[in-house]
Amino acid sequence: MELLSLAAAGIVAALCAVVVRQRAPEIAFVLAAAACLVLLWNTLPLLETIRDVLRELADLAGLSPTILRPLLQTVGLALVTKLAAALCRDAGEGSVAAFVETAGAAAAVLVALPLLKMVLELIMGLL
Repeated sequence: MELLSLAAAGIVAALCAVVVRQRAPEIAFVLAAAACLVLLWNTLPLLETIRDVLRELADLAGLSPTILRPLLQTVGLALVTKLAAALCRDAGEGSVAAFVETAGAAAAVLVALPLLKMVLELIMGLL
């Protein structure tokens, strides 16, 4: 799907959820969650293209895949965390959304630790 069709599908799903929410809030949540999954599924090819371009740029710059991997994983974690937290807020569970964001931040730090270690080793090697 193109970006415009993804945006249009998202707007239509949001409007449907708003209409349904007046009579059956739980069904509106399921509708919103299903729309998010469909939109995410259709966005994956875009994300794969970005990954491929980043790998190509890393190859041109002579960067190791071990440097690029934490960056890509962190971006993926951020996207999943944002989507999950938004769905929790949409369901009226702000405290659960806050925990999801905290867990996502902790996971991102964990994924980035090997990159931090490489930077520190590089700095120590220069001293």
